Parts: sequence; structure tokens; C-alpha cells
Amino acid sequence: MPQPIRFIFGLHLHQPVGNFGSVFSQHLDEVYLPFLQKVDEREFFPLVLHISGPLLEWLESNGKGYLDLVGRLVDAGRLELLCAGMYEPVLASLARQDRIEQIGWMREKLRKRFGFDARGLWLTERVWEPELAADLADAGVQYALVDDRHFLVTGFERNQLHAPWMTESDGRRISLFPIDERLRYLIPFRPPGETAAYLRELANEGHRMAVLADDGEKFGGWPGTREWVYEKGWLDQFVTTISALVDNGEVELSTFAQTLPAVPIAGLAYLPTASYREMEGWALPAIAARRLINLETELGEERLLGPESGLLRGSHWLNFLVKYVEANRMHKKMQALSLLCRDRGDPSVARVAIGRAQCNDAYWHGVFGGLYLPHLRDVIWRELAIAERMLRIREPLEAEVFDIDADGHREIWVHSSDFSTIVSPYRSGGIEEFTLFASEINYANTLTRRREAYHLVSAKPGNHGGGDEQGTPSIHDLESRIRLNELPPVDALPRVLLQERGLPAALDQKSYERGDFDSLDVPGDGPLPYTIESSADQLTLSFKLVETGITTFEKHYSFAPDGRLTATYRWSPAALAPEGTFAVEVSYRGPLEITASPAADTWSYDITTVAKSEKGLEETVQGRSVTFLWPSSVGSAMLELLPASGVERR
Repeated sequence: MPQPIRFIFGLHLHQPVGNFGSVFSQHLDEVYLPFLQKVDEREFFPLVLHISGPLLEWLESNGKGYLDLVGRLVDAGRLELLCAGMYEPVLASLARQDRIEQIGWMREKLRKRFGFDARGLWLTERVWEPELAADLADAGVQYALVDDRHFLVTGFERNQLHAPWMTESDGRRISLFPIDERLRYLIPFRPPGETAAYLRELANEGHRMAVLADDGEKFGGWPGTREWVYEKGWLDQFVTTISALVDNGEVELSTFAQTLPAVPIAGLAYLPTASYREMEGWALPAIAARRLINLETELGEERLLGPESGLLRGSHWLNFLVKYVEANRMHKKMQALSLLCRDRGDPSVARVAIGRAQCNDAYWHGVFGGLYLPHLRDVIWRELAIAERMLRIREPLEAEVFDIDADGHREIWVHSSDFSTIVSPYRSGGIEEFTLFASEINYANTLTRRREAYHLVSAKPGNHGGGDEQGTPSIHDLESRIRLNELPPVDALPRVLLQERGLPAALDQKSYERGDFDSLDVPGDGPLPYTIESSADQLTLSFKLVETGITTFEKHYSFAPDGRLTATYRWSPAALAPEGTFAVEVSYRGPLEITASPAADTWSYDITTVAKSEKGLEETVQGRSVTFLWPSSVGSAMLELLPASGVERR
């Protein structure tokens, strides 16, 4: 009989900062508690558990004894706890000092709550960069979990990945445990016997270790899994099946801490920038993502499961900040405030708020809504507002000019003790953020309607992968079934708070709402020269479009210290088509009062996107669009913006 294979069974439980309380409660009742109670009842241990910081904080107040159960199992040596960044950031997206601090917060939390010194790290979304090794080591981490794919794209063979490896950066070392993708797709979606057969196969080949570490939510929280895992008895059957292997000496349940000294390090590995296969595909722009999907289809499932699969890649997680300008705005504002916070003595209220704003979910989009869920973006901006309010106490009204979003062009950051706004002269003076600290709302937090790869899939009959009578479909099987009968509208330009356009007189509102129109030349979407004039009670940004020595368009943003905004426009009627219309679209989220002078016709509609979720395609209202229209002959207009009454949060 071969030596028993160490089977490490790890769960990652997570909920993002700002998710609805009802979602936390539902997952506690239907996933987290039932799973842990069942394995405790069946004495199916040891296991490994990671609980994300936002979920851990919620469970401390609402957990119905869940953390007491975790604590009892930890004390008994039946659970190993993993650390991570406290508020579930993608570590590769943070400054080094922020990475180390986030991990330190989590490790300290686990020490205080459970008396457990966590030396293993759950790598959020398994986003790896080579330089992380040094930072993890500096944070006290001894080993981290990555996907086997990280090794495969480097040229390793699958049969090399059933042992821990060593890596280093700047002379600091950590061990890496490859997570087995095949186990991720077997558990819990296939009958337990298939997992047992696979573990026997590995053991017979002489392998010493097999690692399953994946989202705990798929054990009852993903569509169809609650019925499959609990009501149809998958979990009971799985425990029975694997326990029989344990009793027979074929399998040994183990933790990472137990395995590291028992299974020899396989050698040195330097892994490239990588994440899991699906993530790399989601990070691609829509057209490139469709090319990748088509190429995968041409290769076929057999070759994709073979050694060539590691040579076929998408993009890296950080490309989401290129793909979605809204994600980049949040990310770069977070970075700027993190630096400002450290420069001003790092007050704890601001630092924790910045840490919470680093939660990854709202910065990207895959099979789950992520960036497309407005309440998740809202909470990022709320935390940034809390931090900036603390950092700007008693500050006067002023403006800074520098490239805040790292695109090679300078923005204007206007701020006081009451508000903060970002204006881009390079993008025709668009207001990309407009945050008032009293309400903790960024009123520019809408979302551009853009083409996604899954919009481009035509309907196909028949089965598109997934479960049968012996299994249940995974979330990625469900993703493959998404089909659209009609393409949703897209926006020609990224949305900003105020967008000026010249419109043809014949344009109707329905075409305008769908984006089926061409703007006239005033003011265009390119760079605009600007000036800044400031006094104690007002700061004005002025932009002008000059053609052949004649000013054809100008606008002035006047900010009061409390954030009240007045936008004044002047244009040359001759620059518009005869009988044309000058229009200003206000795209906003949150209660906002807008006054126009002179009176104008208005078109208004909800800014609605069609995006993937775990339930399929969903329409989501991202904000409100109100467009003010004046005949070109008017030549000038003004808008005043201020929060609606009664929205102050604190």
C-alpha cells in the first residue's frame, strides 16, 4: 500500500465591505453554520479556514455563536486559520507598507480573538506578483496559497505540483502551496466517489499532498448548491467517502502547518504575475476576451485540460484598472489618500477607513457583479470620504494639480474641509469625482455603459456545460450559459458628472438614451486649456476652446468652500449646426438638486447596465442622467448643483 496522501481541505469565507446585512445573514444560516456544524458532528478534521476581515467583524456582532464554535475547534487543534489582508485587498494593488499593515491587522485580530498565530496566507483572488514574497515574509507569513496555474504558466508540469515549493524576493523566502484546480472543480460539484478516485490516483503515483482551497460559499451559497450539498446529501456522502479512505490508511487529513515539515520542499520556483484562469480572461477588454474564448473553443476541452493550457493566458488583475476607468478613479484616490494619511501622522480613523476602501470586490468584474454593484462602489467612496474628512479638518479651499490617476496627464484636485473633487482638463474638463464629506457621497459615482465580452455571445441551443443527474453545475458552468437576445446600449465616452455636447436638432430622446447619436464639435472630448482663480470664499476653474483665434466655447466651475458648485457655459452659436442644441448631461448618483438658468428642456433616464451575476444577466440602475437642452441661439447657460435636503449622514 502506498504512503497515505495528505489531503488539505481549506475553505475561504468572505463577504465584501458594505455588502447587505441580509446577504451576511443568509450565508451564515445557509452556508457557514451548516457546513461547520456538519463536519463537527462527523468529526471530519483537521480542516483549514480563512474568514475575511469584513465577515469576521460582522460575525463578532451577529454570528449566533459561529465564532465560538470556530474558537473551540481551533483550541482543539482541529482548525488551522489563515490570515490575509484584513479588509480583503488584492495585495498586488497596494503600496508595500499598506500590504504589510493589512496582514498585520488580520494576524493581530486572529491572535486576540482565537489566540492563534496565523503564519499561512490566503492570497486574495490568488493574484500573485513576484515581489510579494518579500512583503509577505516581512509581515510574518511563512507560506501562501496560489493556484497550480501559477506554476503551469511558468512551465512546470502538473505532476510536480503536489508538494510545497520555495520562492524568494529581495532575499526573503516563503513557501508556496499549489491549489489543485481539478479538486476545485470536483468539490462539491461532482459525486464524492470521483474525488476519492482522484486522490487514490495521486497516491498511487507517489504524490504526498493534495490541496483543495476554495470559496466556502460554493457549499450552499452558489445557485443550486444548497440543495445539492445539504438536501441531496452531498456533504454527508463526501465525509463518509473520504473518512473511509482515512480509516483505510489511504488518505490523511492535514493542515498546511502540519504538511510543511512533513512533505519535503520540491525546490525553488519563481512565479510570474498571475491569477486563476477565469480571472485572467475577465481582465481582458471585451474584443480580446472574445478572441480568447474563440481560441479556447477551437482548441477543445481535451487540449485545454492538457499541458498546453498553461501557455494560453488572459491579462493580469491590474488590467481591470485600465478596463474600467471607474475602478481606476477609486484606486488612485485611495492611493493618494493613503500617502496623505501617512504624511499627516497616520490618524487611526483615516487609516482604517482607507484600509476598508481597499476591499477588492468593487474594483473588478467577473462572473459576480463586483464593480457593477453600485452599493459596493458607494461604500468605497464613503470610506474614502470618511478618511479625507479626517485628514482635511479646518483646511481652506484650494486646488492641487498633478497626475492623480497615473494616465500621463495632470488633473485638478479641488478640496476643502467639506468636499473633494477631481477635474480632468485633458478630458474636456470633466468632473470625475464630486464628494461631499457631510453626506459621504461621491455624486459622480455612476458607471459607464460599455460592451462586455458576454454581450457578444449569440444564443445557442442545448446544454452549455455543468451538472447532470450525478452533479450540479459550478458557477463557471452557469456563466457559460449566459446569452443575450439584444445588445444593450453603450456610452461613447466615460461618464463624468457634467458632459457638454452639441446635438443635432433632429435627435430624439430615445436615440439619445441609447447612445445612438453623433455629437457636434462643441466642446469635443479632448484637452482644454484652463486657469485657476482662488479667493477665500470661491475657487473657479475656467476652460476655453479657441479656434483660429476665436473662443467658440468656455465653461467655468465655481466652487464654494462647502462644495456648492456652479457651472457657467458660453458658446458660439455658429459653432453648432443650424437649429442645433447645446446640451449638458448630468450623470449622478445620490440625491442632488440641479437648477438651470435660463430654463431648459430636459431629458432624463436611469443609467442602467446589463451585467453578469451569479444568477445570470441582471439589469442594474447605476445612477440618474438628466440632460439640459438649450437652443444654440441662446449662447450661454448656467447650472447650480447642491445635495438635496436631508441627506447628511453624520
